[in-house]
Amino acid sequence: MIEVRFHGRGGQGAVTSAELMALAAIGEGKYAQAFPSFGPERRGAPLQAFLRISDQPIRLREKIYEPDVVLVLDPALLASGGVKVGLKPGGTLVANSSKDIAAVRGECGFKGRTAVVDATKIAEEELGVPITNTTMLGALLKAAGLIQMESIKGPLEERFGKIAEKNWKALKRAYAETKIEE
Repeated sequence: MIEVRFHGRGGQGAVTSAELMALAAIGEGKYAQAFPSFGPERRGAPLQAFLRISDQPIRLREKIYEPDVVLVLDPALLASGGVKVGLKPGGTLVANSSKDIAAVRGECGFKGRTAVVDATKIAEEELGVPITNTTMLGALLKAAGLIQMESIKGPLEERFGKIAEKNWKALKRAYAETKIEE
């Protein structure tokens, strides 16, 4: 089982991202669950979403405390250092940042496998808005695999309708532009 914890802010689409990945995994015949961690959050407040993907039925129904992968949609959350908490040894940090990998590692104090892409820039250029959720899915797919890229296309089309093609283009571009260092 692979467990992913998403860090974002209300309105950035972290919950949507987790749900899209779960739907794509289920479409491949895997088991998956995606869910948010909500309290009194409001638009712009930090939040977490969770994703599990497995070849076996998933019996857990709790937050992910020790993820295999952490995905950070908002670069401002890196400085808190909280994004790396519980990340398994050998785990992967996937970050939206215009900075290089060394700078991202220094900012959040993480020394392990790191993937970085400027998802905000890609989203602004491809979608016309700085909403990075689907863009970061491209980075997640490159860094962690999880599913076949084509599997996400159906859930994107169902969720976004007319603008699905723009989201697909942003996702593929982020996949191509993501840099990874062990």
